[in-house]
Amino acid sequence: MRKIRFLPLVVVTALIILVVIPLCFIVLQAFFPLLSQGVFSRPFEPIIDLFNEPELPLLLQNTLFLGIGVAVISGAIAIPLGALRGLFNLPFARGWDLLFLIPFLIPPYIAGLSWMLTLQPNGYSQQLFGVSPGSAIFSLGGMMCIMALNLFPVLYFAVSRSMAANGNRLADVARVHGASAWQAFFKVTIPLSLPSMAAGLLLIFTLAIEEYGIPAAIGSPNGIRVLTTDIEQRLADWPIDLPGAASLSLLLVSVAIFAYTLQRTLVSGRNVATTTGKAAVLVTRSLGVWRWPVMGLFAFVTFFAVGMPLLAMFGTAFSSTVSGGLSFDNLTWRHFSGLIDTQAEALDALFTSISLATATAILTGLLGFLSAWLVVSQRIRGAVIIDALSLLPIAIPGIVIAVGLILAWNQPFWPVTPYHTWGILVLAYSCLLLPYPVRYCSAALTQIGGSLADAARVHGAGAITTLRLILFPLVFPSLIAAMMLVFAVASRELVSSLLLAPAGMQTVSIFVWRQFEQGSIGSGMAMACLAVLISLTLMLCAQWVQQRYHRE
Repeated sequence: MRKIRFLPLVVVTALIILVVIPLCFIVLQAFFPLLSQGVFSRPFEPIIDLFNEPELPLLLQNTLFLGIGVAVISGAIAIPLGALRGLFNLPFARGWDLLFLIPFLIPPYIAGLSWMLTLQPNGYSQQLFGVSPGSAIFSLGGMMCIMALNLFPVLYFAVSRSMAANGNRLADVARVHGASAWQAFFKVTIPLSLPSMAAGLLLIFTLAIEEYGIPAAIGSPNGIRVLTTDIEQRLADWPIDLPGAASLSLLLVSVAIFAYTLQRTLVSGRNVATTTGKAAVLVTRSLGVWRWPVMGLFAFVTFFAVGMPLLAMFGTAFSSTVSGGLSFDNLTWRHFSGLIDTQAEALDALFTSISLATATAILTGLLGFLSAWLVVSQRIRGAVIIDALSLLPIAIPGIVIAVGLILAWNQPFWPVTPYHTWGILVLAYSCLLLPYPVRYCSAALTQIGGSLADAARVHGAGAITTLRLILFPLVFPSLIAAMMLVFAVASRELVSSLLLAPAGMQTVSIFVWRQFEQGSIGSGMAMACLAVLISLTLMLCAQWVQQRYHRE
């Protein structure tokens, strides 16, 4: 019993360190400008100053327009494709699903840099097709399109799964009662999928306003400012404005939490039960004469969302010079060979990212599993608090977490601090990615149910023994899949690495970013190719583990 009582204390303490302390220091710094000096005078002055800044309306407007625009464009791409995937017998359906995973696995800042190389004057689009949009990419609309091509899979998978589960079965009932095909679609299929659509759109909105890489690479050089880039600027430019950064962070996290709360409300409040407790066969229709046009549509989107960014990445990585263009005479291996040179900093960056991602995967896997076990299986007092704290980082932008960690651990009163060490990056990555293991493990524990644990207790096993010998082995495949996902995302995290990495330490994302700043585009893209290949490999391994587990 002592062990059981001890575990919730350990879990809550870890969640306080990862989540609560950074957020508390953001609020304190936004309220008290002299917090770093231990003075609590002039309360609310940073927030008052923020709302008096003439640039704030434009910052907020650009951020909201960016989020709304990305959501609208993503919806225009993902909803028709998701409906076709879920309702019809689409040839090579799993192959399209796999291809649409790739844009989400390409880090947004790498996708932005790839599109810059593609669409700039004399870029890859002009070399291949004679088309160059000129400066259109360096606008708010250009940023929207690039981010939408990166984020639309979030909505595509939500819509396709929802319509596959609900669409044709009940639509057929409406057809039997006299409705036409279009009436059944708009009055039955669409309403049943609206919660998933709304949740996906709001999630894309949240991801868009949290993004730093694309606005920094495309927007900032052209005078387009958003909240994330302005927060980073206040921390990077001298004199450092901690109260201003904290106030902007508080504003950004408020918008993000509002969007996430609205998403949760839509999902939980308007879901319609369509199952009867019996297994239902998924009903899909034949595309008939529309088979080839639909295949062409999927191929068209795949070309722009997957093909062009990958072409830019690998084309640049294998080109001796960017100005040389796509030609056999310009092919080279030297950018990749430079990465494995023992004297190059690239090898250290790759080793650092792998080490940090491994530590993050282990920490979040252990903490996520224990949090899910306490909430789902044990249902202890305070389970709601543990559940809320473990999932709260979903709604917190990465740059806000980085600001909170700076404010929290760069204080003189701490006897020991992870600041200026690799530990601060592990804390940042773990806070950002903790919800993944929690969700995976919670779903697995919910499917297991309580009968096995009850049987173990009848035979004299305690809670810890049941956890170790029964529940953990059953949850282990889902946990491994979640940890692989955490590893893949942590290995290429950008904004936290830029703000928190100690002097002299480089990660993969910092290396790529710095190479572009220094003009070594080929070396940066070679490292980006390795990062994407690692992420894709781990994602495929995670899917294989889960599919094998479900078969067994």
